[in-house]
Amino acid sequence: MARVLAVANQKGGVAKTTTVHALGAAFAEFGDRVLLVDLDPQACLTYSLGLDPEGLSRSLHDVLIGRADASDVVIDLGKLTVLPATIDLAGSEVHLLTRTGREHALARALDPIRDRFDIVLVDCPPSLGILTINGLTAADEVVIPLQCETLSHRGVGQLLETVGDVRAYTRPDLRVRGVVATMVDGRTRHAREVLADVHERYGLDVLEPHVPKSIRFAEAPAMGRSILEHAPNSPGATAYRELARQLRLTAA
Repeated sequence: MARVLAVANQKGGVAKTTTVHALGAAFAEFGDRVLLVDLDPQACLTYSLGLDPEGLSRSLHDVLIGRADASDVVIDLGKLTVLPATIDLAGSEVHLLTRTGREHALARALDPIRDRFDIVLVDCPPSLGILTINGLTAADEVVIPLQCETLSHRGVGQLLETVGDVRAYTRPDLRVRGVVATMVDGRTRHAREVLADVHERYGLDVLEPHVPKSIRFAEAPAMGRSILEHAPNSPGATAYRELARQLRLTAA
């Protein structure tokens, strides 16, 4: 059965979707069967994969409200498979609030198809609401992308409190795998200082290598490609391949 890895940070703009897409592409290069789950109503991952969210007749929203099975909604893109999002997913949050066992909706939806994949990567929305809690409850591990700026790690403590609640009530064995440092400017000491503070303050592992800042990351989504396809020999692509390799070796 597939290992489920949630990628979460309630702060936006930290390269969360980029990390999900790039890690998914890297796992696929290693020969893994990969499912990407777009849990964000903004549907940025769905768009980055070359799909038009507004043109989809069904999405994860339909799965979460019980209108469709995940097996009928997933889209095979060749090397990757996606459970896509649309703006309708925002309505799922309201719907789930009225349901018993709402934290387990995603986990239950994924159970029938998990054996078709080796790894499932969940792109959580930039919030600590019920959708993110669903992503964490469905996961075996969580990775936290972190932009290396002073203000970017202020919400990490809140995210870890939410992880603690999930462990207490819905997923006692959820493991925090560590922090992925994104958009790193290697010319300054500032990134190293921020990451050292995160490690000391929260006791989190900072995964290596760090992902460097590059215009290539901004170019790739418009082409419906990951950084590994758009600029396969770039430092960013190389970093994500190595991160994926390490995550494969340290499977929970």
